Amino acid sequence: MINKKFIAGIIVFGSLWGFAECIIGSLFRDANLPAGALMTGIFAIGLMTLSRVGFRQPGMQTGIGLVAGALRFFNPFGGCFMCSAIAIMAEGLLFDLIWTGFSLDSKKTQSLTNQVSLGIVSTYFVYVGGYLVTQILTPVFSSASFHLENLIAFIPQILASGLLAALIGSVSVPVVFSVKRIDLALKDRLYYPVTIGVSAVCWGIVITNTIFIVWM
Repeated sequence: MINKKFIAGIIVFGSLWGFAECIIGSLFRDANLPAGALMTGIFAIGLMTLSRVGFRQPGMQTGIGLVAGALRFFNPFGGCFMCSAIAIMAEGLLFDLIWTGFSLDSKKTQSLTNQVSLGIVSTYFVYVGGYLVTQILTPVFSSASFHLENLIAFIPQILASGLLAALIGSVSVPVVFSVKRIDLALKDRLYYPVTIGVSAVCWGIVITNTIFIVWM
C-alpha cells in the first residue's frame, strides 16, 4: 500500500528545495556569492535533515532530490541548469546513502558535538560527491566528450570547494535537530492541504518566473 503521507512529504520537501535552487540560488549567483556551497549547506542539507529526522524513512531523500532536480531543470536559467539538476539529484541520493549508516537514536544525536560532526561529514561528502557526479554525467547528457584527465586535474579544486559547505553544514544540522520537535505529521485534515498548497506555490512561482524571463 502506498504511503500517501510519505509521497506528499517527498513532493513538498523537493518543491521547497527546488524553489530555493531556482529563486534564491539565482540571487546568490547574481550577487557573486558561492551559491553551490550555500545552497547545499543551508537548503539541501537543512531540508533533507529535517525530512530524515521527522519521517525517519530511508529512500525519502532520493525522492526529494528527484523532485527538486526536476524543478531546477524546468527553470533553465542561472548558469548550467543541467549541471545543477544533476547535482541536486545526486546529492539527494548521496545523502540517503550516507545517512543510512547514521543512527538517529536520541541519546547519540542529542550531543552537540555529534550533531556538528554529522553536519560536517555529511555535507562535505554530499557536496563533493554531487560535484564529481556532475562533472562525469553532464558531458554524457549534453553529448559532449568526457575526458578523465580533465576531471583528475580538477579534483584538488573540487575537494577544497567542499570545505565551505561543510562549515555551513556544521551549523545547519544542529539547528535542525534543535527544532526536531516540530510535528511534521500534521493532522490529516491539515497535512494534505498544507503540503499540496506549499508545493503548488513553489512550482507556480518558478513557472511564472520562467515565463516572465522568456517574455522579457
